[in-house]
Amino acid sequence: MDDNALENIYQERLEERLIEELTKKHGIDFKRAMNIYYNSKLSNKIHEGTYGVQYLDYKVLVDVLEKTEPELFLQEKS
Repeated sequence: MDDNALENIYQERLEERLIEELTKKHGIDFKRAMNIYYNSKLSNKIHEGTYGVQYLDYKVLVDVLEKTEPELFLQEKS
């Protein structure tokens, strides 16, 4: 297994944990949590590996998402 394959597996697991944390923390279903995450700028940064953000803890990333993109959560409530 090469480094790219390992990185992809790590990233997929990170996204799963992040989305699961959103469901628990906000009491929303998995689909809504996925919409929030995949419509965020943070998801692009994780995917691209911008500033090594993909190596932060998933709970920290949820906090970052809530603070930097609160509009995503407002849209989901309506």
